[in-house]
Amino acid sequence: MSVDRNELHELVDALPDDQVPAAAEILRRRAEQRTARTTEPFAWIGAGETKHGSSDVSANTDKYLAGFGSDSL
Repeated sequence: MSVDRNELHELVDALPDDQVPAAAEILRRRAEQRTARTTEPFAWIGAGETKHGSSDVSANTDKYLAGFGSDSL
């Protein structure tokens, strides 16, 4: 075992009993294997919705970018 793992074991052993379940949950989430949701690169881009429920923010690009960077000219 590496020094880091030994330190982790010591920290876990030092936890009060009431904090063990929360620490275990954090470690479970960190240890679980994650799989990609898609094989297409950057498929998540533009997948969100605006606060008004629209998912096509590209239709208003000019509105969103109006004046952006004009202060640096």
